Amino acid sequence: MIEGLRRRFQTRRLDAPRSPARFGAHYDPDAFGRLSEGIARFFGTARYLVFQTILVISWILVGYFLLGFDHAPALFLLNLAFSTQAAYAAPLILLAQNRQDDRDRVSLDEDRARAERTKADTEYLARELAALRLAVGETVTRDYLRGELEKLFDRVSDAVSDREPVSRPVDG
Repeated sequence: MIEGLRRRFQTRRLDAPRSPARFGAHYDPDAFGRLSEGIARFFGTARYLVFQTILVISWILVGYFLLGFDHAPALFLLNLAFSTQAAYAAPLILLAQNRQDDRDRVSLDEDRARAERTKADTEYLARELAALRLAVGETVTRDYLRGELEKLFDRVSDAVSDREPVSRPVDG
């Protein structure tokens, strides 16, 4: 026995973390959260209110007909049941609300990032559109070219008016 303990303590390393306890309670927080959300959703339905109303009416009728009209322990037990239900319902509803807040926060962060990307894309497209407008503003249009050719034709016709008559080109 002493030899076994000696071997056990000699193999323990101080630079490595200990292994988890064998009999420790392990639970999945997401599974418990999903369960609490399901219970919280059930507490907020008309079905729950109908079931609870039927339970209370049945309890009172059973207490009245089986135990007599003025039997206080049945009513105390009903009060205890409601108190226990309320004591468990409130934390479960709060847990479900916290999980919903976390989901909303993640969704809001994703929406904010998407909006920033959309804004950056819109600004880029606005700059590109402005550059295109400037480039198009500097291009020669047909009317401008026609006007310049007419001015040139008038100058040439004035310069060569001494010679033979020059016919004017037909618009087209």
